[in-house]
Amino acid sequence: MTTRASKALETFGNPNPERDYVIRFDCPEFTCLCPKTGQPDFATIHVEYVPDALCVELKSWKLYLWSYRDEGAFHEAVTNRILDDLVAAVKPRRARVEGVFNVRGGITTTIVASYPDAPTR
Repeated sequence: MTTRASKALETFGNPNPERDYVIRFDCPEFTCLCPKTGQPDFATIHVEYVPDALCVELKSWKLYLWSYRDEGAFHEAVTNRILDDLVAAVKPRRARVEGVFNVRGGITTTIVASYPDAPTR
């Protein structure tokens, strides 16, 4: 496996596909660029999913998140894209991605995207 940023998410077989269980991970060093100003936006990405046949391999997840460092992206778009890419890679039973973006101009932004259900508070 490479150590370069990549949009490729690697997977492995779920060791307990007969059981519903939750995988959670927090990514406190997410960075992308503001598409308007080019300035960096920092966030914590919280992920929670119930795997079906596959799980995401965490080193590939880290490299996947790194791939956004030089990309301009609105908070809403990037959070939804992260969910879409996770769903495409592992086809989970359920998934939720929450992007908590640091203060910018006096505003903290939190975006929640869920699959297949609507987000809840």
